Amino acid sequence: MFQTEHGLPVPTVTEEEMRQIDRIAVEEFNLSILQMMENAGRALAENAFAMLGSRSRTVTVLAGPGGNGGGGICAARHMHNRGLEVSLVLANSVEDLHDAALAQFEILHSTQVSLIPQSDVEKTIRNAALVVDALLGYTLRGAPDGRVKEIIEICNREAARVLSLDIPSGMNATTGDIPGVVIKDAERTLTLALPKTGLRQYHGELFLADIGIPPEVYRKLDLRFEPLFESRSWQRLKHGQPSG
Repeated sequence: MFQTEHGLPVPTVTEEEMRQIDRIAVEEFNLSILQMMENAGRALAENAFAMLGSRSRTVTVLAGPGGNGGGGICAARHMHNRGLEVSLVLANSVEDLHDAALAQFEILHSTQVSLIPQSDVEKTIRNAALVVDALLGYTLRGAPDGRVKEIIEICNREAARVLSLDIPSGMNATTGDIPGVVIKDAERTLTLALPKTGLRQYHGELFLADIGIPPEVYRKLDLRFEPLFESRSWQRLKHGQPSG
């Protein structure tokens, strides 16, 4: 269990439970992946602003091809809209982006956000005041490999500060296990909808974002809890006390 700063209990979910939540939201409640991604990206951008404060305004977003990457790409647009100097690193080619992530990239592509070539990734990460990790989400399959592995290694070596989306890339969302390379020192993680059970192993600051899923979706899986959000669509979580 986690809890809000006001002491409200917040249940955790496994990868499979989160898959079911996403499926029910889309198939039975007509939410679109693009809607939820937009909410996630906006909250991620707001967390980046909260971390930067009045410091340097340079941000590098590391984006994978799936939904997590799409949230990062969306956040890059929101940060650009608000005056940050944003660079985007894609772990795969544009052609590999999936559905909603591709839609987010097509929106971003018309702006002045720089798409960083492979040869400049290390320098770009080193020079950023903040790196946003949106490489891998809760559906990790084995150890990261290929270009994703390389980018994680560069990030671990060069990044000054890291903000991860949903879960640090390379961590198993259900168990917290690390089958290979992982984003080691994410200062903050913004997890989506509900915290994943594996985040019990995470020691950085943990925040939760509301991505627009109605409580009735969670009740389909017998997850019942008090409303967690009031005036803001994200908030800090802390570890709860063991029950009993």
